[in-house]
Amino acid sequence: MSGSAGEAGSGLPQGVRLYRLSPDGSVVLADRDGARELGPERDLLRFIDDGQFAHYLIGDAGTSPERPSNATVKLGIVGPRSAFTPHAHGGEHFVLSLGYAACGLYDSERGRVTEVPLVPGELIRIPEMMPHSFANRDTAPLTILAANTGYGIDHEDYAITAPEAERRAGGSSYEGIGSAGVRTATLAATDYLQLAAALRDIEQVQQARGPGVTTVRERLAARLRRLAQGLEGRR
Repeated sequence: MSGSAGEAGSGLPQGVRLYRLSPDGSVVLADRDGARELGPERDLLRFIDDGQFAHYLIGDAGTSPERPSNATVKLGIVGPRSAFTPHAHGGEHFVLSLGYAACGLYDSERGRVTEVPLVPGELIRIPEMMPHSFANRDTAPLTILAANTGYGIDHEDYAITAPEAERRAGGSSYEGIGSAGVRTATLAATDYLQLAAALRDIEQVQQARGPGVTTVRERLAARLRRLAQGLEGRR
């Protein structure tokens, strides 16, 4: 795979990058200088939890309303059969799954957690401040493409977890404004006790059910997808 990506990269114009995203979760980056698989030692950042990684395409970890790039777009690599800590983002969030994922969302109107299984090629929009989690149902790493409005992963409002929501509800050293006094209307109106309770509900469902599993049909489809990409990589 890296050989075919490297051959394609050698003919690229200067500054152009080619990413090859494999069904096994690996990502090969090719440019005029050659090809390499993205690795945590130089290309990947910690993504909310240990063992999960991000590689920015637009914006960076420091993006914020105080230092905007309008949106951030990044590749995420989610460990096998693992899930992110439930959280809520300060901005809306789009996630394209390139594998077998599951998204747990808190439905405030119905007062319950809704689980949405995702297959390769499905993209989900998660509104601003909606409690949710994201899991990899497969035994191979999962690659996702995630776009967030306004926030990079280093910002305090990028991923608000239950402990952080409880801290804010208690008012301990949190006044509801950032360093430059910038908050969206939704953030300013957030009931952090309710947010923490919703995130704890997602945690309970996650602990009881785990990240989920792939079906027999999905496992067969994954094998066929790997075969198809192997054939395409020989062009």
